[in-house]
Amino acid sequence: MAIAIPAIYRSTVGKKAVMAVTGGILVLYLIAHMVGNLKIFVGAEDFNHYSHWLRTLGEPAVPYRTVLTAIEVVLAVSIVLHIWSAISLAKRAGQARPVKYKSKKKSHAQGYAVHTMRYGGIIIALYVIWHLLDMTFLVVNPKGRDATPYERVVADFQPSHWYITLFYIVAVLLVGLHLRHGVWSAMQTLGLRSPRNDRVLRALAATIGAVVALGFISVPVSVTFGWVG
Repeated sequence: MAIAIPAIYRSTVGKKAVMAVTGGILVLYLIAHMVGNLKIFVGAEDFNHYSHWLRTLGEPAVPYRTVLTAIEVVLAVSIVLHIWSAISLAKRAGQARPVKYKSKKKSHAQGYAVHTMRYGGIIIALYVIWHLLDMTFLVVNPKGRDATPYERVVADFQPSHWYITLFYIVAVLLVGLHLRHGVWSAMQTLGLRSPRNDRVLRALAATIGAVVALGFISVPVSVTFGWVG
């Protein structure tokens, strides 16, 4: 039985709107997650308290971890719709112009953006899988279940695990590049861009990408170099 898909989503405009909205949800989550991660610089007690608070949010009105699970479901749906929309738009663009123009080459900026979003997305997806196995399911974390969240983070990024730190940094840098391009594209899709504010919106998108990337990277780097631990 075929799944009914709303007509608005079947259109190119609808797919772009879904990408923009789901992308916005993911950006807000990343910013909130980054702020939470930075609590590690306040100390183990504050970081562990933050982790516990996430799981008990809403108690006693709702059971343990209910709100966090709901957030995770929204994120999962957003990721699926975001990727689905991106793939659908890419296929539609390819079908609309099956023969490449020999006389007109893509600009370096356009080619860079396409490769960053496509191949960077694969690396980001691998990172998300690792992160879930490491911090949610606790099956690859060196400390496992018999440790506090603070201890697990410190164990992950010890100097002897430099390859994990390097993989984390590469993935997060790609997230930053993805955000820079995605935020600007979303603003354009939602009709917020104009010739007058184009430079401002580009600067805003670049700033968001840089702040998020640097915020996330600061944690593993600080652990690896012994500034946190």
